[in-house]
Amino acid sequence: MRLAERLSRIQPSATLAINAKTQELRAAGRQVVSLAVGEPDFPTPEHIREAAKLAIDQGFTRYTPVPGIPELREQTALYYKRFYGVDAPKEAVILCNGGKQALYNLFLALLGPGDEVLLPAPYWVSYPDMAALADASCVTVPAGADKNFLVSVDDLEAAWTPRTRALILNSPSNPTGCCYTQAQLDAIAAWAVQKGVFVISDEVYDRLVFAPAQPATLSGWWRAHPENFAIIGALSKTFCMTGWRVGWCLAHPDLVKAMNKIQGQSTSNVCSITQKAALAALTGPWDIVEEMKTAFARRRDLALSAIADWPGAVCPKPDGAFYVFPDVSARYTAAVPDSASLCARILEEAEVALVPGSAFGDDRCIRISYALADETLARAMERIGAVLQKL
Repeated sequence: MRLAERLSRIQPSATLAINAKTQELRAAGRQVVSLAVGEPDFPTPEHIREAAKLAIDQGFTRYTPVPGIPELREQTALYYKRFYGVDAPKEAVILCNGGKQALYNLFLALLGPGDEVLLPAPYWVSYPDMAALADASCVTVPAGADKNFLVSVDDLEAAWTPRTRALILNSPSNPTGCCYTQAQLDAIAAWAVQKGVFVISDEVYDRLVFAPAQPATLSGWWRAHPENFAIIGALSKTFCMTGWRVGWCLAHPDLVKAMNKIQGQSTSNVCSITQKAALAALTGPWDIVEEMKTAFARRRDLALSAIADWPGAVCPKPDGAFYVFPDVSARYTAAVPDSASLCARILEEAEVALVPGSAFGDDRCIRISYALADETLARAMERIGAVLQKL
């Protein structure tokens, strides 16, 4: 069988591959603890589940408009008014099957052969492959633990070329949990406007920012320069709706129309039931978000306390999401020379699943998700530490 050439440009999702391996080991009777998957351990709130049940009972099971039902597009636009004081029309919003499809549609609508995308590293695993599927290439802009994994305008300027078409920013970050301040985002946005670089701001974790840090956004820059910015959002993390698959893009209405054309020829609308659930999420109580933030901040501190006892480990304190990304390269040996071999050793000896930093563009690090019970997290961190001590 001859497969399409484009498949040679992409890799399977590392996080999904680790999750599959974890399930395989569990099926074989191994007591594996997974710190690999970015998924809140809280249940989807009851009022959201009830809205979905009601939609089924009322027969809301037909096709909807591709970009989403009008009331959901309107409430999604109002999200930016509610939290950031940014006015947006519903025509500037498209609902997609998760933030991942929103990004994919956006890449296909914006990028083409010869285009370069500035990609701060560490980065979310799917960005490079999505760019490759759009026939573009990524230029990584590294920022290590010594810089809190955050790039500066000077870093971006050094990486810019006349072929630079776009810049991807992700704050709070997956995999690091680190956040840009509003001032840092503003400086980067001003540079991008001056250079004519389109900015894709992945803000799917924007509600999961821990005090005293404050959420930051580029939606205000979108309002002022809609031809230069697009904002990606989702309910997966904020409302524990990972399996529901609902995200969105806020962009220039003309760009939304282009994404609508792409989505209309691939998946069409987001599941009608999910759309009613998403509407309930956006218009209902937000108590669960504060509850999660309290738990995640506590778990972050628990994880950092454990990492402080690991020999040679370096880990900036993240202000959001639910990840830590320690640099453990000081423990690499001839037998364990990189993050992939280290994660394999930890999985085998400690029965803890992690994602190697190489999947995120920084082989010195490992990603740890602390979105699970405190006691389980504490035991897993202790097991990881024991493996590192023996290296």
